[in-house]
Amino acid sequence: MIVYPAIDLRAGACVRLMHGRFDQVTRYDDHPASRLAAFAAAGATWAHIVDLDGAEAGRAVQHALIGDLARAIDIRIQSGGGIRSAADVAALIDAGVARVVVGSLAVSQPETVADWLRRFGPDRITLAIDVKADGDRWVPALKGWTEAAGVDLWTALDRYPPALARHLLVTDVGRDGALTGPNLDLLAEIIRRRPDLKVQASGGVASVADLTAAAALGCDGAIVGRALYENRFTLEEALAA
Repeated sequence: MIVYPAIDLRAGACVRLMHGRFDQVTRYDDHPASRLAAFAAAGATWAHIVDLDGAEAGRAVQHALIGDLARAIDIRIQSGGGIRSAADVAALIDAGVARVVVGSLAVSQPETVADWLRRFGPDRITLAIDVKADGDRWVPALKGWTEAAGVDLWTALDRYPPALARHLLVTDVGRDGALTGPNLDLLAEIIRRRPDLKVQASGGVASVADLTAAAALGCDGAIVGRALYENRFTLEEALAA
């Protein structure tokens, strides 16, 4: 399983949100380039970078910085936040980003995103669906987690047949940044329903045991953020799990 150490960018700084809330931000002192270089030095082959300003604004905000990071440091980058056009996707790919994460539009404009998948290829785009519990339903959260979609998770996924999409990142917003462990039941159900997708677990990873459990379910990857920043375990330990 691929471990994706995460960098969330807000105003050029490394931060973490609690439950996806922009009014609950923890800021970390190190520069994004220093953090990314440390990930590479520890042996990580991938990193996950989110433009939180872009996610909130609904447009690309920090793509220039992300491009600088991609060019400067020898690590593959998966990045998103504020992706609203094919030009946004192309700009990140041209800047050296290996895979572009498409969030809100993957749910709200599936036909558009399907066109991007055909144009750029399924290994260049990760569909990111962030969900909140609504009774016994999982409802995608859009626009920086501020709005609920009009469809549930399963309907959203049905719009992407196996021949079209390959990578899926799922975040349980209620666990994001909370260090309460990933939602293993939700991940297991997604993998059961869509075994064709390479699923990345996101939200709540707090221990190496959480990573081991996600791998045992069949997850292709896991995003790790706050737990690394707060030294719950080392990246070397995560990569060895």
